[in-house]
Amino acid sequence: MSDFSHLNDKGQATMVDVGGKQATYRTATARSIVSLPQQVLEKLIEGDMQTKKGSVFQTAIIAGIMAAKKTGDLIPLCHPIGMDNCNINIQLNEQQEVVIDCTASITAKTGIEMEALVGASVAALTVYDMCKALSHDIVIKETKLIEKTGGKRDFKRA
Repeated sequence: MSDFSHLNDKGQATMVDVGGKQATYRTATARSIVSLPQQVLEKLIEGDMQTKKGSVFQTAIIAGIMAAKKTGDLIPLCHPIGMDNCNINIQLNEQQEVVIDCTASITAKTGIEMEALVGASVAALTVYDMCKALSHDIVIKETKLIEKTGGKRDFKRA
Protein backbone atom coordinates (compact mmCIF):
# COMPACT_ATOMS: atom_id res chain seq x y z
CA MET A 1 0.00 0.00 0.00
CA SER A 2 2.90 2.36 0.61
CA ASP A 3 3.36 2.73 -3.18
CA PHE A 4 0.16 4.80 -3.32
CA SER A 5 0.85 8.37 -2.28
CA HIS A 6 -2.67 8.95 -0.99
CA LEU A 7 -2.75 5.98 1.40
CA ASN A 8 -1.05 5.96 4.78
CA ASP A 9 0.69 2.90 6.27
CA LYS A 10 -2.70 1.63 7.51
CA GLY A 11 -4.24 1.82 4.04
CA GLN A 12 -6.39 4.83 4.91
CA ALA A 13 -6.93 7.71 2.52
CA THR A 14 -4.82 10.75 3.31
CA MET A 15 -3.77 13.98 1.71
CA VAL A 16 -0.08 14.12 0.77
CA ASP A 17 1.83 16.44 3.11
CA VAL A 18 3.63 18.95 0.88
CA GLY A 19 4.64 21.24 3.74
CA GLY A 20 8.35 20.54 3.46
CA LYS A 21 8.57 20.70 -0.34
CA GLN A 22 10.02 23.57 -2.32
CA ALA A 23 7.79 25.42 -4.76
CA THR A 24 8.77 24.81 -8.40
CA TYR A 25 7.33 25.89 -11.73
CA ARG A 26 5.04 23.16 -13.02
CA THR A 27 3.07 22.70 -16.23
CA ALA A 28 0.76 20.00 -17.48
CA THR A 29 -1.15 19.34 -20.68
CA ALA A 30 -4.05 16.90 -20.84
CA ARG A 31 -6.12 15.87 -23.85
CA SER A 32 -9.67 14.64 -24.29
CA ILE A 33 -10.95 13.35 -27.62
CA VAL A 34 -14.62 13.47 -28.56
CA SER A 35 -16.04 11.46 -31.45
CA LEU A 36 -19.12 13.03 -33.01
CA PRO A 37 -21.64 11.44 -35.37
CA GLN A 38 -21.73 12.81 -38.92
CA GLN A 39 -24.82 15.01 -38.45
CA VAL A 40 -23.15 16.86 -35.57
CA LEU A 41 -19.76 16.95 -37.26
CA GLU A 42 -21.21 18.62 -40.35
CA LYS A 43 -22.52 21.46 -38.21
CA LEU A 44 -19.10 21.92 -36.57
CA ILE A 45 -17.21 21.89 -39.85
CA GLU A 46 -19.30 24.87 -40.96
CA GLY A 47 -17.80 26.83 -38.08
CA ASP A 48 -18.09 26.98 -34.31
CA MET A 49 -21.64 25.73 -34.07
CA GLN A 50 -24.05 28.06 -32.32
CA THR A 51 -26.81 26.43 -30.30
CA LYS A 52 -29.62 27.78 -28.15
CA LYS A 53 -27.13 27.54 -25.30
CA GLY A 54 -24.46 29.52 -27.20
CA SER A 55 -21.19 28.75 -28.98
CA VAL A 56 -20.19 25.09 -28.51
CA PHE A 57 -16.42 25.57 -28.42
CA GLN A 58 -16.39 28.86 -26.51
CA THR A 59 -18.72 27.44 -23.86
CA ALA A 60 -16.54 24.31 -23.57
CA ILE A 61 -13.41 26.45 -23.14
CA ILE A 62 -14.97 28.50 -20.36
CA ALA A 63 -16.38 25.40 -18.63
CA GLY A 64 -13.01 23.65 -18.79
CA ILE A 65 -11.17 26.60 -17.28
CA MET A 66 -13.79 26.97 -14.54
CA ALA A 67 -13.54 23.25 -13.73
CA ALA A 68 -9.73 23.29 -13.64
CA LYS A 69 -9.94 26.09 -11.06
CA LYS A 70 -12.22 23.89 -8.90
CA THR A 71 -10.20 20.67 -9.07
CA GLY A 72 -9.41 20.74 -5.35
CA ASP A 73 -13.17 20.83 -4.66
CA LEU A 74 -13.96 17.99 -7.07
CA ILE A 75 -11.18 15.46 -6.41
CA PRO A 76 -11.20 14.70 -2.67
CA LEU A 77 -7.47 14.37 -1.95
CA CYS A 78 -6.20 17.04 -4.36
CA HIS A 79 -4.72 20.13 -2.79
CA PRO A 80 -6.65 23.32 -3.49
CA ILE A 81 -4.18 25.33 -5.54
CA GLY A 82 -4.38 28.50 -7.54
CA MET A 83 -3.27 28.40 -11.13
CA ASP A 84 -0.95 30.86 -12.81
CA ASN A 85 -2.53 30.07 -16.17
CA CYS A 86 -4.96 27.74 -17.92
CA ASN A 87 -5.52 27.49 -21.66
CA ILE A 88 -7.87 25.25 -23.57
CA ASN A 89 -7.50 24.66 -27.28
CA ILE A 90 -10.16 22.87 -29.32
CA GLN A 91 -9.73 21.68 -32.89
CA LEU A 92 -10.64 18.86 -35.27
CA ASN A 93 -8.00 16.22 -36.03
CA GLU A 94 -7.42 14.21 -39.25
CA GLN A 95 -10.03 11.65 -38.11
CA GLN A 96 -12.55 14.48 -37.75
CA GLU A 97 -12.64 14.13 -33.97
CA VAL A 98 -12.78 17.05 -31.55
CA VAL A 99 -9.42 17.29 -29.77
CA ILE A 100 -9.40 19.29 -26.54
CA ASP A 101 -6.05 20.22 -25.01
CA CYS A 102 -5.88 21.84 -21.59
CA THR A 103 -2.56 23.30 -20.45
CA ALA A 104 -2.22 24.61 -16.92
CA SER A 105 0.72 26.06 -15.02
CA ILE A 106 1.65 27.11 -11.51
CA THR A 107 4.60 27.72 -9.24
CA ALA A 108 3.76 25.57 -6.22
CA LYS A 109 4.74 22.67 -3.96
CA THR A 110 2.47 20.21 -5.74
CA GLY A 111 1.48 19.39 -9.29
CA ILE A 112 -0.95 20.77 -11.80
CA GLU A 113 -1.72 17.64 -13.83
CA MET A 114 -5.06 16.97 -12.15
CA GLU A 115 -6.20 20.50 -13.01
CA ALA A 116 -5.29 19.92 -16.67
CA LEU A 117 -7.08 16.55 -16.70
CA VAL A 118 -10.21 18.00 -15.08
CA GLY A 119 -10.19 20.96 -17.47
CA ALA A 120 -9.97 18.75 -20.57
CA SER A 121 -12.60 16.35 -19.20
CA VAL A 122 -15.18 19.00 -18.37
CA ALA A 123 -14.61 20.74 -21.71
CA ALA A 124 -15.35 17.38 -23.41
CA LEU A 125 -18.47 16.89 -21.29
CA THR A 126 -19.59 20.38 -22.26
CA VAL A 127 -19.21 19.57 -25.98
CA TYR A 128 -21.43 16.54 -25.31
CA ASP A 129 -23.98 18.66 -23.47
CA MET A 130 -24.05 21.33 -26.16
CA CYS A 131 -24.46 18.79 -29.00
CA LYS A 132 -26.72 16.15 -27.48
CA ALA A 133 -29.87 17.75 -28.93
CA LEU A 134 -28.62 16.66 -32.37
CA SER A 135 -27.53 13.16 -31.33
CA HIS A 136 -26.75 11.08 -28.26
CA ASP A 137 -24.28 9.02 -30.30
CA ILE A 138 -21.38 11.16 -29.03
CA VAL A 139 -18.42 9.35 -27.48
CA ILE A 140 -15.80 10.83 -25.22
CA LYS A 141 -13.08 8.42 -26.30
CA GLU A 142 -10.25 9.22 -23.95
CA THR A 143 -8.73 11.65 -21.55
CA LYS A 144 -5.02 11.40 -20.88
CA LEU A 145 -2.02 13.30 -19.63
CA ILE A 146 0.16 14.38 -22.55
CA GLU A 147 2.98 16.08 -20.70
CA LYS A 148 3.99 17.45 -17.33
CA THR A 149 7.05 19.31 -16.10
CA GLY A 150 8.26 20.21 -12.63
CA GLY A 151 8.01 18.28 -9.41
CA LYS A 152 9.72 14.90 -8.86
CA ARG A 153 9.87 13.94 -12.54
CA ASP A 154 8.84 15.17 -15.94
CA PHE A 155 6.59 13.12 -18.22
CA LYS A 156 5.98 13.26 -21.94
CA ARG A 157 3.75 10.79 -23.75
CA ALA A 158 5.49 9.34 -26.81
